[in-house]
Amino acid sequence: MALVRYTASADTTITNAFQPNLRTRGTGANMGMADVLEVYSIYGRQTTSSAELSRVLIQFPTTGIAADRTAEKIPASGSVNFYLRMFNAPHSKTVPRDYKLFVAAISQSWEEGVGLDLEGYSDLTKGNTGANWMSASSTTKWAQPGGKYILTPSTTYVEKGFTTGLEDLEVDITPIVERWIAGTQANYGVEILLSSSYEAYFSASAGVDSGSIIHNTLGATKSYYTKRFFARGSQYFFKRPLIEARWNDVKRDDRGDFHLSSSRASAEDNLNLLYFYNVIRGKLANLPSVGTGSIIVSLYSGSAANTKPSGSKLTLYGGATGLTGGWISTGVYTCSVAITGAATAAKRVSPMYDVWYSGTTQYFTGSIIPKDFSSGMTLLPATYIINITNLQSQYGTKSKPRLFLYARNKNWNPNIYTVAKSSPEVLSIASASYKVYRVLDGVEAVGYGTGSEFHTGLSHDVSGNYFDFDMNSLEPGYQYAFKFAFYDEQTKSWLEQDETFKFKVEKSSP
Repeated sequence: MALVRYTASADTTITNAFQPNLRTRGTGANMGMADVLEVYSIYGRQTTSSAELSRVLIQFPTTGIAADRTAEKIPASGSVNFYLRMFNAPHSKTVPRDYKLFVAAISQSWEEGVGLDLEGYSDLTKGNTGANWMSASSTTKWAQPGGKYILTPSTTYVEKGFTTGLEDLEVDITPIVERWIAGTQANYGVEILLSSSYEAYFSASAGVDSGSIIHNTLGATKSYYTKRFFARGSQYFFKRPLIEARWNDVKRDDRGDFHLSSSRASAEDNLNLLYFYNVIRGKLANLPSVGTGSIIVSLYSGSAANTKPSGSKLTLYGGATGLTGGWISTGVYTCSVAITGAATAAKRVSPMYDVWYSGTTQYFTGSIIPKDFSSGMTLLPATYIINITNLQSQYGTKSKPRLFLYARNKNWNPNIYTVAKSSPEVLSIASASYKVYRVLDGVEAVGYGTGSEFHTGLSHDVSGNYFDFDMNSLEPGYQYAFKFAFYDEQTKSWLEQDETFKFKVEKSSP
């Protein structure tokens, strides 16, 4: 599972909006325990130039992210993206349309507080714990009203546009998180507010902020009221704000689907990826003499009994007899191989052998049954029968199973003479993705991740497709189901498969 979620450790709403009497601003109000968060701008409610704003503060424990990187649970910088995800909270008030939100790193520490009131702003801190519009904590003022955020370098903030006002927020904040992890920027979380051109216009005579009112001559003379998100205290488990780490960990090992080069195929399609997994005492480990360096791969024909490599190295596509492979992660090495049919004309139904070595030391020998690219007059849409062969009925939240997806062509139909000794070929689906939903109400727990990160993609090897899944990402006490989608090259689209695979998650014992 190339996805890890980190839930918020603190969040609150701060505002300078008027209380119901339209005379007193709620600048001292704190909403740290409310189950929703609120962003808005109101122009001209009290006077023709009055400006009322609401902003959100939210923080995440990046020590946990750093620890996971050290433990290699998430990849190194440059190989993973971090997304801030917040979920729309429906309400009866008007929502803003066609606007942008600004997400920026906060530059000073603040307190969450214990206020609840988002209507009358009656939960005033009065020197007690909690941030408000003017104060970051019970002892410290903000460096500027409404929270102090960082504008340089430009990687400390990002904008996100909205159309209907009902959308969830999903924005890539990788540069911010990486600075937190590296310690080059203190982690005080992020502030979420309307971009300056959407916050209310106000021109102070002195050209600076006036008390609690933001000097903003580029602001809007219309209102954007009100965008709400679920807070970390929400009863809805899958609606709480989070940072989601995503990366592509798909390994497409073509050992079980190795094709000989053909003039009918492109250079890319003629390449086969082979993998070598160095497993020592049940865990992956780098080769001591290779480390993260390169490794050489050569192919051989088999012995007379087809039990081991024999003879000279086979000539590969381009005339080489040895190819340079490389390290991709701890204990995992890979190499791209292309070989002509002429080089193995006598061995089409017998194994070839791939030998991985460095210098005079051989580390691994594998076997391959090569195939020819098939050809026909028409290409019928592929249909499959699939099954998760090792799915259990119940898992604990600490479980991280590797699940194996069996797939075969739906129209496989052996005749009476071959059924006793033949079995359907296990297919490796080149591009497959999964999603998880809660059976009770259909709430999506993990959606299809078929974008650039491909974080819900399935790997494949000689045994078929597989993926890892962390059950801790699911709320215990419910039944869930896996669904799968395969990419169809004919239609250039993802096709969801019919089968559903159900399981239950219970809280693991401490």
